[in-house]
Amino acid sequence: MVKLSLDNPIQYFKGVGPRRALSFQNLGILTVEDLLHHFPREWQDRRQTKDLSFPTASGLTVVKGRVLKARLIPAGPRLALYKATLSTGESRVEAVWFKHLSPRFDVFASLKKEAAPGEDIWLVGRGESQLLDTREIKVEEHYPALEEKSLLHVDRLTPIYSLTEGLTQRFLRELVHKALQEAGPSAAEILPRRLLEKRALLAAPQALRAVHFPESQAELEAARERLAYEEFLLLELAWTLKRRQTNALKKSFGYTLRKNLLTPFKERLGFHFTLAQKRVINEIFADMQKPSPMTRLLQGDVGSGKTVVALASLLLAVENGFQGAFMAPTEILAEQHFATIQKFLKGLPVKTALLTSRLKAKEREKILSELSAGKIQILAGTHALLEEDVLFSRLRLAVIDEQHRFGVRQRATLRRKNSLLDLLVMTATPIPRTLALALYGDLDVSTLDEMPPGKTPAETVLAAEGEAFERVRREAALGRQAYVVYPIIEESRRLDLRSAKAEFARLKQDIFPDLKVALLHGAMPSREKNKVMAEFAAGAWQVLAATQVIEVGIDVPNATVMVIQNAERFGLASLHQLRGRIGRGQAPSKCFLVADPKTPEARKRLETMAAVHDGFRIGEEDLKLRGPGEMLGTAQHGELALKVADIFKDSALLARAKQDAEELLAQDPRLQDLSCRSLRERLIALYQRRWDWVDLS
Repeated sequence: MVKLSLDNPIQYFKGVGPRRALSFQNLGILTVEDLLHHFPREWQDRRQTKDLSFPTASGLTVVKGRVLKARLIPAGPRLALYKATLSTGESRVEAVWFKHLSPRFDVFASLKKEAAPGEDIWLVGRGESQLLDTREIKVEEHYPALEEKSLLHVDRLTPIYSLTEGLTQRFLRELVHKALQEAGPSAAEILPRRLLEKRALLAAPQALRAVHFPESQAELEAARERLAYEEFLLLELAWTLKRRQTNALKKSFGYTLRKNLLTPFKERLGFHFTLAQKRVINEIFADMQKPSPMTRLLQGDVGSGKTVVALASLLLAVENGFQGAFMAPTEILAEQHFATIQKFLKGLPVKTALLTSRLKAKEREKILSELSAGKIQILAGTHALLEEDVLFSRLRLAVIDEQHRFGVRQRATLRRKNSLLDLLVMTATPIPRTLALALYGDLDVSTLDEMPPGKTPAETVLAAEGEAFERVRREAALGRQAYVVYPIIEESRRLDLRSAKAEFARLKQDIFPDLKVALLHGAMPSREKNKVMAEFAAGAWQVLAATQVIEVGIDVPNATVMVIQNAERFGLASLHQLRGRIGRGQAPSKCFLVADPKTPEARKRLETMAAVHDGFRIGEEDLKLRGPGEMLGTAQHGELALKVADIFKDSALLARAKQDAEELLAQDPRLQDLSCRSLRERLIALYQRRWDWVDLS
């Protein structure tokens, strides 16, 4: 009989109470239903260890035995250990518990009862050493063998949950199990029966039980598949609805290819568009000329020429009497884009401006006044362009750079500012198709998959600092320039990393006393940064010591060497972006990764960088190594409402969910059929409140 309702507050679930309820709140668990949807982060194989010489795949040794003898052994003024000898039937085990002593109570009191001679117990721990025929185990957990609930923790695939202060794995497992027994059977089935049958999926109550306490690996996979499919289906329904809503909007304006700005712009570039650039410009122009607003993602590798494509799009808007906005996630990137815009539009009758938080009040006021009067045609800036007091008179096209740092929420804000706006979002981090499908489901995708002629990929090597600096000297002697990149600006007591400021002094005085060395980092005043960058581009400095601030936007064809210090501290995408600052001229370029990788993952990242130059493959590897959550940033990944689904591993499932979402909405555009009611309610609860754009009214 069901004794508990899914919508019961967690506080009133027996064993929780007000204090623990606060701990649950930290995990986002407010109700019993939330508890059942707090899925394990992993499952440990805690089946009984057959051969004590070999631990399980998780590195644990799990045994059941009878205590033959036990003793307490002092190990210092505040430390003691409890040792128990167990017989497992076939061998003997020496179990060891370490505990810090307390003057107020006996920390071993419960252990003396549970692991007393004659007691049968389960042990979970790490095998330490072999003493003759006795295996020593450092115990991490133990459970009375005669208690039925002990089998929630051992002799099975055991769930391991994300915790917070005040909660333990043992308590959480037992609470989830109790909730499954009492409320699990009433878990709502939101998937229509025809989809369950079509995709051979478990029913909701069965999937919930099996994801927490699977009887086998196969059952766990079936539960994961069911829950991941549900998450993907909801996501793809939301994206399909968003796309449908955008397509239903009709612009009150149109564009004509007048070529009074586009033709001179093209002629003054000093280079020809690549075939890929021509194709993508045609895709964007065709989109802009449609009656519904454009929502397009432009992705391309470092140096593939995205900015020029974006400028062509902005000029189409300007020559039709409209305004355009060019947004970047950071002020320095906005400043760099503005410098590029000025360079490429030099001599054209187009008024541009830059709006950042560093502007003085009078300068800002002047820009806002000219903007609202329509005098400024292209405005560059950060996401501050979305603020309420920034009023355009005829804004028709917004270009957003580095889209992976600009979440769905901000896109919705922009749409609210002007729902008929054409939107072009760009990323220099090439995104694998499966990730683009999940993250940018409301966008059409254009890809620059061709590099302009003359771009030579930089050779990348793992090297010692001495070898790298020797190459810097040789290149400087040939009249070329180099970057030396550091992960932090200032020295830190907590981090054993090279810092830009301290190393700048060392480079100038000890390493390259005969070379001209400059410093660049994000905390410098804007004018000073721009001055240093302009001087380096003009050849005034031979070596630029910098932080990650040079990751995007700097174009110095004469720079042929990059030395990245503490390279293990950078993500793959960042390393690839940094490397893209060299190899921009005709001379061969080389990137040196100076690193001390402490983990297999860090070493793998560096080896991938040395072996792979294609940004799309780098994106795939980055996703494999870091997972979508870390790659996107926690907030952005959280916006996707994915708890179980893995965008990379479950790509085939995502494709099936997308197909089913489109078919469902084709048959029932508002999900009003009785079989879709629960699905509709969950969709509204998840995405209408989260992103304020799923409209099923």
